[in-house]
Amino acid sequence: MSLFYAYRLATRLLGPVLGLYLQRRKKRGKEDAGRIGERFGHASALRPKGKLVWIHGASVGESLSALPVIDALRARFPDVSILVTTGTVTSAAMMYQRLPEGVIHQFIPIDRQVCVARFLHHWKPDVALWLESDFWPNILTKAKKAGTRLALLNGRISARSFNSYSRFPSFITPVISAFDLILSQGAEETGRFIALGGTDVRAVGNLKFAAPALPVDSDTLSELRTQIGNRAVWLAASTFDGEEAACAQVHKSLASKHENLLTVIVPRHSDRANDIETDLIAKGLRVARRSLGHVITDQVDVYLGDTMGEMGLYYRLAPVCLIGKTLCASGGQNPLEPARLGCAILHGPDMSNFNEISRELLAARACRPVADIDDLARQVDTLLTYPEKARELANAALEYANSKAEVLDRTMDAIAPLLISEAANARP
Repeated sequence: MSLFYAYRLATRLLGPVLGLYLQRRKKRGKEDAGRIGERFGHASALRPKGKLVWIHGASVGESLSALPVIDALRARFPDVSILVTTGTVTSAAMMYQRLPEGVIHQFIPIDRQVCVARFLHHWKPDVALWLESDFWPNILTKAKKAGTRLALLNGRISARSFNSYSRFPSFITPVISAFDLILSQGAEETGRFIALGGTDVRAVGNLKFAAPALPVDSDTLSELRTQIGNRAVWLAASTFDGEEAACAQVHKSLASKHENLLTVIVPRHSDRANDIETDLIAKGLRVARRSLGHVITDQVDVYLGDTMGEMGLYYRLAPVCLIGKTLCASGGQNPLEPARLGCAILHGPDMSNFNEISRELLAARACRPVADIDDLARQVDTLLTYPEKARELANAALEYANSKAEVLDRTMDAIAPLLISEAANARP
């Protein structure tokens, strides 16, 4: 028995265990209690008549990349209905705020055949557009068998994942070959997808370049800017465990030089906020929390941005930012988001999730890597002391972020034949 069919059998036999796992996630706030049925394939909305395009983005990053695609689809194909699925509570909350009216959101079903079949039987998608690298064997192969045309957009596969997949071709080849079209981020990814069984694979660029600037509520921004006043301020964005403590150390080392320094910390997972606050207070820092409505007074050392969907606010508050998941964790977060909003960008040693972008930013003198906590303190100190250097770095980053917006046109041109060829076969 191949690994693919062994996986299929395992997901069938482990159904009760998967159900218990989801219930545990629900208790921890990792699942939406009111919509848990969607994870078992039970739809909570009616299927619109006519042609339906299904777009899937696993989490926040992929979902953000889907937004310009949704707008372009609605402009080019106004008669098409759109279903968006995501896998996390955070991404669902973000989609609720940002999806255009009329676009349906559901949680992706767990990758168990009976749940997938239930989902597909209800929605009957004509075309599925998958974002990046969330490969679920049962979902993709059963959608293909049901007649759905599949395209992978912004395809990404890391060297580590490629090496792992290459060891089990009987598992990965049926999954990758299910895609009628794969649009990859670059030449490296193209070669990897072909080696894993992709047929029509094309490098069109990274859709993250097509994303608009993160939104913000102008009244909230004005209020917080008033509270901050003329204080020196820097931001640590989307931090992971260990990085908050590093930022606390940086703050304490710079506070004597930059009078009334304000450090803004936005954890990637806001459910860690209580622990982070406790640790910061134990280090002698005074903390205000966004989620609790705390005001940024002159006595506050750290403003903890423990809310979801407000990164556009935090990036606009600070002229200097550290990209999280790069100093004490690995992989990095999307540097194009701060680049579009006038931030001077710093990042730790590991930006492997954005290798090409980080290399190009560095070549364009549009970011600065930091080696460790001491180096981070030195870099933050320099950029706060010499704001013209921060502006030069930020301007270079903005220019780079705006340099490849044509990727959306290339993407839409590539997927248009899938949509047009299905037009005559739209569901009644």
